[in-house]
Amino acid sequence: MNKLTFEEFLARDGRLVYSNVGDSMLPLIRQGRDLLVIKPKTGRLKKYDIPLYKRGSGRYVLHRVLKVRPGDYVICGDNRWSREYGITDENIVGVLAAVIRDGKEIPVSDWRLRLYAHLWCDLFPLRAFILRGLYIMKRVRRRL
Repeated sequence: MNKLTFEEFLARDGRLVYSNVGDSMLPLIRQGRDLLVIKPKTGRLKKYDIPLYKRGSGRYVLHRVLKVRPGDYVICGDNRWSREYGITDENIVGVLAAVIRDGKEIPVSDWRLRLYAHLWCDLFPLRAFILRGLYIMKRVRRRL
């Protein structure tokens, strides 16, 4: 049986529902507990959109747009402090449309998710500082 790629699944069904792997979008998306609803991209993305994109390595990643530039996007996971540059429209597979949490579908247009996105992204320097500090503390604690 052939497995469909995310691109093929979106082209066939018009939407993709799957569970993520990883913690890069915590606290918004919880690994193994939330389901993600991805829809095809229509036009250019906007700041705060959460695209599913494919890196050059072939790995799929779901991170948030921090800045829209003329030829690409600056993207970063909600639980990361380093930005990723050079993600173009050709890399984008789809865009997060909703999160299914505890059986309830919450659209990304929900006011709570929009408020979270603004606070989380607009305070990026503070968030990055805190996340870096927590990472360093974990490393120090492991060495002790």
